[in-house]
Amino acid sequence: MVSKRPPDTALLAARAGRYREYAPPPALRRHFSRLWSNTLHDGPPAAVAIVPDGYCDLLWMDGRLDVAGPDRTAAFPAIRPGSTIIGARFAPGAAASWLRTPLSALVGLSVPLAEIGRRDTSEFEARLRDCPDPETAAALFGRLLEEAACDEDEPARDAALIFAAADSGRPASSLPDRLGMSERQLRRRCHHHFGYGAKTLERIRRFQRFLDLCRRSDTMSLARIALEAGFADQAHMTREVGALSTLTPALILDQLGMREEVSG
Repeated sequence: MVSKRPPDTALLAARAGRYREYAPPPALRRHFSRLWSNTLHDGPPAAVAIVPDGYCDLLWMDGRLDVAGPDRTAAFPAIRPGSTIIGARFAPGAAASWLRTPLSALVGLSVPLAEIGRRDTSEFEARLRDCPDPETAAALFGRLLEEAACDEDEPARDAALIFAAADSGRPASSLPDRLGMSERQLRRRCHHHFGYGAKTLERIRRFQRFLDLCRRSDTMSLARIALEAGFADQAHMTREVGALSTLTPALILDQLGMREEVSG
């Protein structure tokens, strides 16, 4: 179950467990940008914040394959302490084709893959349930995706260009001219491949630049991070970060930054 109601405090998913991500094998790189796993810490359950990143993920958790659709704001799923989630992050433009579903239909949702109608879902789930441990399941998960990828079309190239443009920090208003599309065509393609429009995607990718700067920061001030990430100023960053994550920039910097490691 996924809740959109923010708890009093929450841990970003990367801090709530042992999170690892790695590049997919060559056969999957057209369709997936990252493979990853996250084993949550044991102990009292903590509120876990899944923040928007502009992607859609395929997940193996609790004996079932789920699709985590793109988010506009943070989600707070109920996840058992000690459980392991194995995931594959779709490359821009790949998810809608792979799932035979426009991502606008999956915004803010976590949906069993079986409900979307892929024929191979039951077989994949049965084989993954037979794995004795998460490491074996992660290896098999990757192999099953490679098998499925053989029958998939190339991801939409225009979606990759739209994503790269949003990731560059350039204004979304310049996208139609740069991509040779009308505003209406761009809006339709964005909703199909990302679930929302270009301006929302741009906001989310700027927020992700903020998170990346926090991960690499040991001495950078919040005001400097705001400018480096592409916000107008620190107040703008505080509003945007709060709207997208429900957390403050200072709290996120405390969770992700290098200050503790450096001071120790």
